[in-house]
Amino acid sequence: MRILIRQDTTYRYEGPANYSVQALRLVPLGHAGQKVLSWRVVAMPAGRVRESRDAYGNVLQMLYLDGLHEALTISVAGEVETSDTGGIIADTAEPLPPLFFLRQTELTAPDAAIRALAAAARAASDGTPIDLAHRLMDTVRDAVDYRIGETHAATTAAEALAHGYGVCQDHTHVFLSAARDLGLPARYVSGYLWFEGDSQYEASHAWVEAYIEHLGWVGFDVANRICPTSAHVRVACGLDYLEASPVRGRRRGGGEETLEVRLKVESGAAQQ
Repeated sequence: MRILIRQDTTYRYEGPANYSVQALRLVPLGHAGQKVLSWRVVAMPAGRVRESRDAYGNVLQMLYLDGLHEALTISVAGEVETSDTGGIIADTAEPLPPLFFLRQTELTAPDAAIRALAAAARAASDGTPIDLAHRLMDTVRDAVDYRIGETHAATTAAEALAHGYGVCQDHTHVFLSAARDLGLPARYVSGYLWFEGDSQYEASHAWVEAYIEHLGWVGFDVANRICPTSAHVRVACGLDYLEASPVRGRRRGGGEETLEVRLKVESGAAQQ
């Protein structure tokens, strides 16, 4: 499948900012099941860009704006060819060992409720890691309804579970918290998802990859109760949202800000 993506993220400030720095993780890499045919990231106003790889192997672009600006738009345009691998991720850069992804963060720290949820998933499984991960995906999704606009980027896994609702980011954080508590290495993945019949979206997507012995990294899209398919485009990974966030930054001046995201994801013809 060919997937075409166009995203414009615009920050508007109530007054002029005199300096901004943004960490961009917006560039996907190829792996088994994903080939990047074209990709471009453009910022307006233009600034200095320094590109490198972060600790997880993601493409990291640091954007620096030194002049006065009252808005910043970051535009992404690209085309990716994908194939269904049954959720198994192979041929990715892996600078860190799987056991590193047992580490909890402030966003994934488990509480008693998450530990109880993890225990319930373990009890429902046949004892194998792959079945445990599937049971955990269903258990999390049963406990956390999909509801837009009720949580935010700083909502923790424990808070999302207590609320009983959230979005894909929250489903992912709850899974990560419970999986790590069960001894299953797991990491946050940011990317895009195409749905047949839809082209306009409010945000990018997030899911989990869990490390399964003898299989390697396997994806679990908790919000949709599926393993990633050819409709998913993988961009970045990390311990949580903050480490795989598409755009994260700071600025000096400008006062309050508003955010507008326009995202279009379409399916094109597969390459022959």
